[in-house]
Amino acid sequence: MIKYHDSKKIFHLFNREVSYLIRIMENGQLENLYYGKAIHDREDFSHFHQEEMRSQMSVCIPEPGILSMQYTKQEYPVYGTGDYRSPALSVRQENGSSIVNFTYVSHEIMKGKRSLAPLPAVYTENEDEAETLEIRLHDEVMDTDLFLSYTIYAEYPVIARNTRIVHHGTEKITLERVMSASVEFSDMDFEMVHLSGAWSRERYVKNRKLEMGIQAVQGLNGTCSGAEHNPFLALKRPDATESQGEVYGFSLVYSGNFLAQTEVSTFDMTRVMLGIHPEGFSWTLNQGEEFQSPEAVLVYSRDGLTGMSQTYHRLYRTRLMRGVWRDRPRPILLNNWEATYFDFNEEKILKIASKAKEVGAELFVLDDGWFGARNDDYRGLGDWYVNLDKLPDGISGLSKKIEAMGLKFGLWVELEMVNKDSDLYRAHPDWLIGAPGRFESHARHQHVLDFSRKEVVDYIYEMISKVIEGASISYIKWDMNRYMSEPYSRGADASSQGMVMHRYILGVYDLYTRLTQRFPEILFESCASGGARFDPAMLYFAPQTWTSDDTDASERLKIQYGTSYVYPLVSMGSHVSAVPNHQLHRVTPLATRANVAYFGTFGYELDLNLLTVEEIEQVKQQIAFMKEYRELIQIDGDFYRILSPFEGNETAWIVVSQDKKQAVAGFYQRLNKVNGSWLNLKLTGLDSEVLYEVEYADKKYQAYGDELMYAGIPFSRELLNQMGGDFSSLIFVLKAAA
Repeated sequence: MIKYHDSKKIFHLFNREVSYLIRIMENGQLENLYYGKAIHDREDFSHFHQEEMRSQMSVCIPEPGILSMQYTKQEYPVYGTGDYRSPALSVRQENGSSIVNFTYVSHEIMKGKRSLAPLPAVYTENEDEAETLEIRLHDEVMDTDLFLSYTIYAEYPVIARNTRIVHHGTEKITLERVMSASVEFSDMDFEMVHLSGAWSRERYVKNRKLEMGIQAVQGLNGTCSGAEHNPFLALKRPDATESQGEVYGFSLVYSGNFLAQTEVSTFDMTRVMLGIHPEGFSWTLNQGEEFQSPEAVLVYSRDGLTGMSQTYHRLYRTRLMRGVWRDRPRPILLNNWEATYFDFNEEKILKIASKAKEVGAELFVLDDGWFGARNDDYRGLGDWYVNLDKLPDGISGLSKKIEAMGLKFGLWVELEMVNKDSDLYRAHPDWLIGAPGRFESHARHQHVLDFSRKEVVDYIYEMISKVIEGASISYIKWDMNRYMSEPYSRGADASSQGMVMHRYILGVYDLYTRLTQRFPEILFESCASGGARFDPAMLYFAPQTWTSDDTDASERLKIQYGTSYVYPLVSMGSHVSAVPNHQLHRVTPLATRANVAYFGTFGYELDLNLLTVEEIEQVKQQIAFMKEYRELIQIDGDFYRILSPFEGNETAWIVVSQDKKQAVAGFYQRLNKVNGSWLNLKLTGLDSEVLYEVEYADKKYQAYGDELMYAGIPFSRELLNQMGGDFSSLIFVLKAAA
């Protein structure tokens, strides 16, 4: 999959779907010749290089050459070589200079893929799955090596990239910008797609036409990738659709401050960069030290946005998620948060859990309020010992009582945070992130613990490990409810403050690593005020993420639709909650709440004891349905988006099994229409030659896949009226006829 043509100094990474070409230029730097649809390998692609003399052009090789970095598609651009666009790397030296010149020294082609631990990254299970190219470049003045790593998978149009810097020089250097990847295109005929929003409306799909200048999304909050922007962008051709056309995806496997940027030059060249945000970042390297960047995962699709998404889904589900839960369908759970908030005792919890068992749930999760003096959000965070006034037999006793009912037991934690009204803060006030002499802003009345310090991570690890070891815990919901506001560590000197936010994230990864290794059977779910930490890196440790605190079924259509651009359904925490909804006060049908939540992990977040007899029977049917089809939805199936909630009143999607013999589709309307026209749902992803049994509502008939995809399934608005009118929905089940 990786060839080096020595006569022309060209590397070709390729499989059946994608090609990536790199050339060693006359000045020893690297040129990005081509990235796109797979092309035949041959010796010479040097004609892809274009150059001519231009006004104000800085020539970087001796005459009569005319090579200029300003007009060259560079593989990893640096500052100070006559290129006036944004660099991928910026290094401050002791003499104050930022001028560097990394030139080719050697390369290595190897089977498989190296680990980036402690950083999360995609992996291989056998060395034949992928090949890796590592190119070593060197700056003689600094005596520093730059390693650019590329892994191409045999079965995926994927190139995973990372950057490593190893310093050998006697004078220290300071890294001020280290991007994980940079890619250049010779034109600007793209639309930029990104996922942006805020709390309770995370990952809305945004499209914009590329124009000259810089367009970017970023996260600067220190503790997570953020609800505002996801560490992802895609470039799609203007004619690309869900099912056809060229799309390039760029996803960063990182949970901290990030930058995802496109820059279009006045010569229509497009540069894409992805990596740790340089704002607030500076990393000093002394002799013998190195820095490893996070990983960027590049996906090429000629089958539109769906092709890109399905590649990310398959790769992240099978080669990013790890552990015993990677290939298991998720347990159907009930979480008590919206049922009780902080107001509970053991009797109330057992009553709710008993009803969960009755309807067929498999896991009960105890949320916030079980520890310290935690009766509200003003106090108690950081004191990870049981509140015996609420739970006289502790977590150990409660978990055993829950298990005696036939349910598994799960627990909520928020390990990175502290209230000032806590024993932990009173003992260690210097463990807060905050600047001396400055007001320490709070959010939700809490502050961020300094996880850039090992002693803080060690302390939290020991405290929570005692709770887990003394109980029967099968699931942990790891929450994180605020951003950094005054990023300063009292445990670091002045010269190291630029390292604090990255070291914080490394501390989070360290705690996750220790807990998942010590308790490998526990299913971890990541959470951050809902979906503020929904990034690939979290999936490496916690194979599912609470998608949003917004549990309203109608709003969840947009949130889950956007999330599906990158993340597999099995990673999306999705629950049925009470009405009126606690975030929007909207009333939606119980059926629709389940019909949306099916396309995720599925569970309930309400007190089932408050439902009517008829509603309880409906819940039992919902759980039975999910148990029958969760293997298809979460593990085996491919997800296709059909109708976008961002474009009209209706939303639709479908999951189709790998063998095309089974499918489950969802159709949702927002508002009802008076005397409305007929509806016709055209499915996708089916086998044209297969005769399917189609079942929805109380209807059942047979049709071939081509009919279902090209003629569709006609139905009336009256059927949706019967389902509740506004916010009603339908589930279609397809099975190959015997």
